[in-house]
Amino acid sequence: MDDYLPKRHKGRYINAHVKDLRRKPRDFLFWMLGFFRDLPFEKVPQGFSYPMPDQEFDGKKPWAMWMGHSSYLVSVGGRHILTDPIWSKRCSPVPLCGPKRKHPPPMPIDQLPKIDYVLISHDHYDHLDLPTVEKLHERFPHILWVVPQGVKKWFEKQGIRNVVELSWWEDVDIDSMFKITAVPTQHFSGRGSTDSNKTLWAGYVIEELLTSKVLYFVGDTGYNERDFKEIGRRFPTIDLSLVPIGSYSPRKFMAAVHIEPRDAVKIHMDVRSKFSLGMHWKTFRLSEEPMDQPPFDLLLSLKKENLDPMSFLAPEPGHRINW
Repeated sequence: MDDYLPKRHKGRYINAHVKDLRRKPRDFLFWMLGFFRDLPFEKVPQGFSYPMPDQEFDGKKPWAMWMGHSSYLVSVGGRHILTDPIWSKRCSPVPLCGPKRKHPPPMPIDQLPKIDYVLISHDHYDHLDLPTVEKLHERFPHILWVVPQGVKKWFEKQGIRNVVELSWWEDVDIDSMFKITAVPTQHFSGRGSTDSNKTLWAGYVIEELLTSKVLYFVGDTGYNERDFKEIGRRFPTIDLSLVPIGSYSPRKFMAAVHIEPRDAVKIHMDVRSKFSLGMHWKTFRLSEEPMDQPPFDLLLSLKKENLDPMSFLAPEPGHRINW
């Protein structure tokens, strides 16, 4: 059990299954100088679009809509859940610089339906966005925010009190309708130069108790052979997984903290997900692969494993899908 609990060293969280995250200044310098460059990618065919199922949408059934990056709007059990919401034009502590949004959100924030719960995977600026949090809190002051250990303090500084803080494998029952469990990811945290890894990073498994629907929000992560198999063992019937597929090149620099499509398929298989949807691509340029590369690489990876592409989709922002 201890192998799957968060570990700390000198007051900072560490990853149990990887020794070097390549996140020292010299690693960033080597990346900028081209020392980690990948081999050329297999070219995406002209006009490629990810195959999508031909099915009618039913708003009465559970559904999910990708809002860009790691932001999903999920409807289940008559409630609406948002994951890592970011509506800002940049993911940065400074509004006028930093990675700029390449694709607008498919729905303005003031047109969202009533949001009941928000899941935050960690405190990086592309996953915990202050302007978006402020707008959501203003519109829906009764939102329950579910955050990893250590992040609650940030919300309290913004005057937001309805926050549940969880460590890995801790859970909370909500309204006698949902059970939310924080689960391990392999990543890092920090919003400045002095707070690196002082807060935890996590994914979440959400069990809807009335219909037994199970949702897995992977969060932001690198891949290892242990955590995801353990998640699959503890939650043997996952109906929908929201899995990152982008920001993965160069691999020597990114592999410890960001999965590539091949790893995304491994997670899909490790947790025996009935259905998965891609995220963490197309929105912000945080890596070197072409912006349209992730869904093509995902399709190739699924075919290599002899898996049905309809079991793991890469929808465009705004496409509502039943699950």
